[in-house]
Amino acid sequence: MIFIVVKFNVKPDWSDRWLDLVGDFTEATRAEPGNLWFDWSRSVDNPNEFVLVEAFQDDAAEAHVNSEHFKKAMADMPQALVETPHIISRQFEGSGWDRMGELTIAY
Repeated sequence: MIFIVVKFNVKPDWSDRWLDLVGDFTEATRAEPGNLWFDWSRSVDNPNEFVLVEAFQDDAAEAHVNSEHFKKAMADMPQALVETPHIISRQFEGSGWDRMGELTIAY
């Protein structure tokens, strides 16, 4: 599994429109074969920071970055950003989320 986290520092005047800007990109990516998840969050400390947590099956990442919706998103996003996004991209064994061992909820 390829696990990626990206932090986007968005211009203040784009903060309330960011999810609209990336909406089509998000939907198209979630529909890709091999996409495991593609989830956006907004920082509780900085309302202008959005965090993308995404994962792909090992063989799906190349198709993602070569897709038309990826290319369009890379062309559309810069207008709304303060700086180049920060990214962590790693390959892991597995295909999904594990349960947290330190905090177990009894049902």
